[in-house]
Amino acid sequence: MIDFIKFTLKWIAGNLSIPFWVVGHVHLTMNVYEDITEVISSLGMNLVVAIGFYLEWKEHRNSSK
Repeated sequence: MIDFIKFTLKWIAGNLSIPFWVVGHVHLTMNVYEDITEVISSLGMNLVVAIGFYLEWKEHRNSSK
């Protein structure tokens, strides 16, 4: 099950990072974060992408040795 979760995080990071950040930056320029739900959602999406990138980097580092 852990391998599936890692795969899911890496897949999200690889395929959805650009849409998350593009939509997030457009959203930031058009809205003021007054709702805690928006802040937590944005933080959560960026956290998922950051974890996925870290897992990919860790795998790449181990495979290049």
